[in-house]
Amino acid sequence: MNILTLILSYVIGSISFALVVGKIVYKKDIRHYGSGNLGATNAYRVLGMKAGLFVAGADIAKGVFACFLPVLLHSTINPIACGLLAIVGHIFSLFARFKGGKAVATSTGVFLFLSPLGVLVGFVMFVLTLFISKYVSLSSMVAGISLFIYSILFEDSVIIGISLLVSVSLIILHRQNIKRILNKTESKITTFNSL
Repeated sequence: MNILTLILSYVIGSISFALVVGKIVYKKDIRHYGSGNLGATNAYRVLGMKAGLFVAGADIAKGVFACFLPVLLHSTINPIACGLLAIVGHIFSLFARFKGGKAVATSTGVFLFLSPLGVLVGFVMFVLTLFISKYVSLSSMVAGISLFIYSILFEDSVIIGISLLVSVSLIILHRQNIKRILNKTESKITTFNSL
């Protein structure tokens, strides 16, 4: 049962809702549009607000669900291991030739299970940064760093280590976005343009 739990965690993380929604509902493979990324931001840019919000919500949900698997399957696997495997699955999707998204939403789901208040802090910083900069990528990185700082102040060493791993991974996965931000060629979100 423990092995099944670990396998399912990765498989659940591998489900690319951006790919599924794009192909089934919109008849588009979003890997060929926008940034080509299988995440909520590219789904929003290519398919629209409703699709982007759905993909974000579904990716968050799979992170939470993976952490609950040990309880549901009566296994002795640590929920943290399941959450990390879901994140890995999202980045290296079994169903998309081991390519996926940057796991911002899936990581959020995992931390909703591990540190709900930390996620709230990260979310507030995400919204503030997005409102000011209009960059989703920058906002995601700031949220990750904020969660790490919160963990240092209020969580145990395990959560601190995981939040550090996730925040560093987010920065690495956004390295091309960082270059574009510095070159002022990164796409800005348009939702707040009228605010």
